[in-house]
Amino acid sequence: MNFQNRTLEELRTRRSSVSGKLAVVGLDGFVDQIVHPVATRHGQGEAFTPMATIEMFGRRILGAAGQGTNIELYPRFDKLGGNGPIMANALLAAGLRLKCIGALGTPTLHPVFQEMARRAEVVSLCAPAVTIAVEFSDGKLMLGMMKSFDEITYARIAEVMGEGALFDCLSRADLIALVNWTMIPNMTSIFEELAGRVFPSLPPRERLFFFDLADPEKRSAADLSIALQAVARFQAFGRVTLGVNFKEARQVITVLGGSPETEDERGLRSMARQIRQKLDIATVAIHPTKSAACATKDDTWWVPGPYVEKPLITTGAGDHFNAGFMTGQLLGLGPESCLGLGVSTSGFYVRTARSPTLGDLETFLAQPW
Repeated sequence: MNFQNRTLEELRTRRSSVSGKLAVVGLDGFVDQIVHPVATRHGQGEAFTPMATIEMFGRRILGAAGQGTNIELYPRFDKLGGNGPIMANALLAAGLRLKCIGALGTPTLHPVFQEMARRAEVVSLCAPAVTIAVEFSDGKLMLGMMKSFDEITYARIAEVMGEGALFDCLSRADLIALVNWTMIPNMTSIFEELAGRVFPSLPPRERLFFFDLADPEKRSAADLSIALQAVARFQAFGRVTLGVNFKEARQVITVLGGSPETEDERGLRSMARQIRQKLDIATVAIHPTKSAACATKDDTWWVPGPYVEKPLITTGAGDHFNAGFMTGQLLGLGPESCLGLGVSTSGFYVRTARSPTLGDLETFLAQPW
């Protein structure tokens, strides 16, 4: 039996328990403007040849040094964005009850978040940030404007929700996902407030924590090291999972004094193991484009992904992996099946631009990749 069939078997056995689970997700929020860069225009509207790769885009920019240039970005659509809201939407599609806290609009919700608000509880702390997501066949450039994130602090969360309501919400949550550390300047201090003051005051219970750093390249090594140690403190109050892509894994392992590895199965298993051991947390998951690996205290696991050469969308693929992986943990699936659910959730999303239901995932897993 291959890993797809094992994942499918576990999912079918355990999926009925998902509706009773509560996830609390935060703390960012973006309006994503998905665009394609124009290489050559042949007429109006979509009559153009796009720049297919980041390298082509880079050559155009470098060629403008000392002169200047004009690059047209053709808008495809606006969508709900941010690691938190995208992951939240994917968890909703899987059937979880959900509370999303983040930068969703003020004094009223931005239109891109209103559909989610009809299906989940939402708490908005400030205006959303804006990302211009320039998509290519070999990756994407995320150009962000996120000044409003300066307003996201523990004090602001307590002010908007009421501290008693915040404590109650977190005490009832089966999953607490705190994502996009890189772009929220005060996120480390929020971690420290939660781990130092809030969770020690809550009754002990089975709970999962999930953390996603979101490309820490622009933050200093010292900042990243402090944040990672803050993440590790949550292990005292539940089971902690750190989710990273391949680039992030290499950044994290370098800061922790480990050895960056290659993107093959051996390298991914090794990095997941090293990071988990150094932080002494329950789980580390690494999700490159074509496969995924994870480590627990017991072992490491690796699965290939359902890679597609020409995805319909790539922005949010990692957040969908995270949602699938953590749904697997909430259902009590084994680590390999959590990986299987993660890559399936991401694979379905990039093909359809839609977050899958568990039924969709059963169908997807039953198909040959």
